[in-house]
Amino acid sequence: MKLGDIRNSITTLPGVGPAAAKLFAKLNVFSVADLLTLYPKQYDDRTKRIPLSAFRSSKVHCAALVVSHEWFGYGRMKTLKLIISDGEAEAELVAFNRPFLEKQFPVGAIISVTGAFDIKYGKLQSTSFEIIKLSESGDLSDYEKTALPDSRVLPVYPLTEGLNQKNVRKTILAALREYSAGIENELPDYIMEKHKLLSKRDAIRAVHAPESLLQAEEARQTLIYEELFHFQCVIAKRAWEHRGAVPDASLSLSPFENTEECGVKSGSGKSPSAGTDESGAADGISAGSIAPEIGAHDGADGGIYDATRQIFIDSLSPLQRALYDRLPFRLTFDQMNVIMEMDDDLDRGYRERELVANDEKKAPAERAENERPPVFTMARLLQGDVGSGKTLAAFFACLRVISWKGQCAFMAPTELLARQHAENASHMLAPLGIRVAFLTGNVKAGGRAELLKQLKAGNIDIVIGTHALFSEAVQYNDLQLAVIDEQHRFGVLQRQAIIEKGRKIAGTSSYTLHLLMMSATPIPQTLALTAFGDLDVSLLRTQPEGRKAVKTYLVREGNEANAYEAVRKELEAGHQAYFVYPAIESDGRQTDGEDGNGDNMESVETAHARSEADAKTAGAKRTRNAQFPLLYAKEKSAAKAAEEMFAFLSERVYSEFECALIHSRIDEDEQVRILRDFQKGRIQVLAATTVIEVGVDVPNATCIVIEQADRFGLAQLHQLRGRVGRGDAQSYCFLIYGKNITETGIERMKVLRENTDGFFIAERDLKLRGPGEVTGTAQSGDLELGIADIRRDGEILVEARNDAFEYMRSVLR
Repeated sequence: MKLGDIRNSITTLPGVGPAAAKLFAKLNVFSVADLLTLYPKQYDDRTKRIPLSAFRSSKVHCAALVVSHEWFGYGRMKTLKLIISDGEAEAELVAFNRPFLEKQFPVGAIISVTGAFDIKYGKLQSTSFEIIKLSESGDLSDYEKTALPDSRVLPVYPLTEGLNQKNVRKTILAALREYSAGIENELPDYIMEKHKLLSKRDAIRAVHAPESLLQAEEARQTLIYEELFHFQCVIAKRAWEHRGAVPDASLSLSPFENTEECGVKSGSGKSPSAGTDESGAADGISAGSIAPEIGAHDGADGGIYDATRQIFIDSLSPLQRALYDRLPFRLTFDQMNVIMEMDDDLDRGYRERELVANDEKKAPAERAENERPPVFTMARLLQGDVGSGKTLAAFFACLRVISWKGQCAFMAPTELLARQHAENASHMLAPLGIRVAFLTGNVKAGGRAELLKQLKAGNIDIVIGTHALFSEAVQYNDLQLAVIDEQHRFGVLQRQAIIEKGRKIAGTSSYTLHLLMMSATPIPQTLALTAFGDLDVSLLRTQPEGRKAVKTYLVREGNEANAYEAVRKELEAGHQAYFVYPAIESDGRQTDGEDGNGDNMESVETAHARSEADAKTAGAKRTRNAQFPLLYAKEKSAAKAAEEMFAFLSERVYSEFECALIHSRIDEDEQVRILRDFQKGRIQVLAATTVIEVGVDVPNATCIVIEQADRFGLAQLHQLRGRVGRGDAQSYCFLIYGKNITETGIERMKVLRENTDGFFIAERDLKLRGPGEVTGTAQSGDLELGIADIRRDGEILVEARNDAFEYMRSVLR
């Protein structure tokens, strides 16, 4: 039988009663299958002897003589020490709460000892050790060549309080004895032969009871491959369900790979226009991917850009062409490529739906005899660094769908971002006759009822909003495209809810809406192959013309005055600045999604008064840094607070400039007013929490100061940095980090300072954080792998994906 089918309770195993079962339940182990897939997290190799003198390089594992017993402490704190010698060195085994070892291991006994040792109080000691009595007495030299009783490779399992390694090993060995003989292979024979994999039975036995580290690794490689193979089979089936076919397994993260030399990749899409026939087909050049020749760039005059631009223009629908003609800037090659990829998808989906609809109109006897594959629908992940033009590309996709008489829903994670998208859509699309609506949970009841009525009647083309778009009361006339911005901020169930809004039933067939997910946090390739492995991936790597890379500086806490002075020069030149903090109030409370860990920070007034008093007492000279006493006040491990720092900035640092504060607790209308004033230049300094992380576009802002930057993740810091550098002027980012920053924190800061490529930063972020955090799939179960680790097993993942897609292509043929 398959391993997963062994659903017998672990209480059927010897030694596992109700109490032990409760402990195993804390490790999510309930059945024998659960137990046998509780894989070791590492191995303890006891096949080699390690003397006491080699304690620094490895765990000690040797035979030793108990030389004497010593005690220290008094009463209940009295503790035993076993003094041992391996013939070359002496050490102390500190037996906390184990006084019974005095009788079990008397002076003169020969023992086998295993443990981690270190120098403490001038003596070699261990407090975490395992000992086995070899004899009550004897000569230690008699055991020099004798195999020790635990000289083998021992698995080390994850534990919970009440369970120890001995108990877990004993229980798993019992399960192996009773059930492993009947475990069947779960991979096709030709796959196992191709990769020289162990049988499932042998792999399970070897991973839990290996004879050597080499055998353990061979078993692990087999099980890792099998897990990733089955995972990719699920991904392939998902892709088949919306594409009607299993796609090629390769996932190119370069938008210009595999393109023809002339710069155009053949496609099948036709632009919807007046004069199309019933199926929507029209004469004209097909949409496809455009590629510049090597060495070309977006700013090149004439030549390749003009040629490819003309191909792009000819592929547009009338509505798309109208928007293109209104743009005051040139699209990048990446933008044109992505738009044409999406047009291909949307046109194909329209044609296939029309074929299904026409077939369903026929008499049953005249319909297609063969069972139809699923109708093609777009499912695309659009990745682009901050400021790369994702929203504009999405607007072009919306216009394509509207040309086919469909509706679009554009969902953003915050009202602030949704409102900005709605304002941009109104400015860019309303002049084309597109009917745009804005819907969030805060829309007043009267206006909301009328909006929902018009939406259901089909009198709204694009509705933009937050999670309110998929609430039960919202009904669409013909929802064909859902655009989900900052997709990682939505849960899987939320994304699925909006998809269900567009599910259509056509006789015996059904199909879902087209889905475009956008992320300004680039998804590392290994994650793109897993959490998003059923999606097509499009990239926007190129920044719009004229933008300069943001210069990033690291500032140690205590030297903020340098950053403040640099910001002042920019303000005096007519530019604007952001100051970002990890908390709203001085008690560390926050509601904007920051990583807060602190509390009880001194008030600005108290810190300022105390700092000046200390300076007078010490008779210290007033230096430039003394102008900012708060910055050097002693904090009680607290996050700097936006509210108090705003008061400090506006009253003591930039009193001659207009300053404002924004965070999530401020009324929505007031937030909108503040941001509008900032955009219009009425406010020069904006203090904020991470509420400004997305949805704020002010080209005149050239500085961002991120206080306590070591409290934020890499991707979040990169997002925040993306608030500047949106105009032609040089922009600057100052990352102020704490005095007690860790080595990992320093590494993260250096990554930001030395790199502006969001894709590289995303890969590094994946190494520092879990994949669920990076992608927003932690709650989905998609990445709950047992033995595989996508950060470590990237090469196996690619092999497994290729094999799984080939296998599923034959199964779903």
